[in-house]
Amino acid sequence: MISPSTHDVSVRPYGPDDLPLLEHLLGDPAMTVHLGGPESPEALVARHQRYLALDRASGAVFTVLVGPERVAAGWVGYWESEWLGEKVWECGWHVLTEHQGRGVATKAMALVLDEIRARSTYRYVHAVPSVDNAASNVLCRGLGFELLGEEDVEYPRGSMMRSNNWRLDLHRWGIQRDTGPAMRRQ
Repeated sequence: MISPSTHDVSVRPYGPDDLPLLEHLLGDPAMTVHLGGPESPEALVARHQRYLALDRASGAVFTVLVGPERVAAGWVGYWESEWLGEKVWECGWHVLTEHQGRGVATKAMALVLDEIRARSTYRYVHAVPSVDNAASNVLCRGLGFELLGEEDVEYPRGSMMRSNNWRLDLHRWGIQRDTGPAMRRQ
């Protein structure tokens, strides 16, 4: 049975009032254990400004909302990247602890993948979660990403992280897939 607080998952464009959410997600040592530790207040403000300034042609960040009250539970997004000399999309997500383990990130990422596929700019989407982040790796597998192997990724800047490189072929994404009536993009 799906919890009522996570049955209804939607996303909306990341907005000016989302800085406190970002501070909870990336300013907390417990929330950033797989990301090299918390970001400084200055780095969080700079990230917030980057998210707000993203040009939809090169990516987007969305706030994840759950339940009938549409409580902010995290963020999901995608941006242009390069892999082996080819332009691709890269995606990421981050969900507050109290909403983890209930499929919130998976449902929100599925909504965003639908949008990316509709844009048809690039064929592939990559995700590069830490090899130690079991939940994010399960999310990738569950959404149909293919594991290409491990690699070192610089995140945050100046720090290397051992990551799994997952790739999703957007030409195949969405075929015979049902996201269910409770998932919607706002």
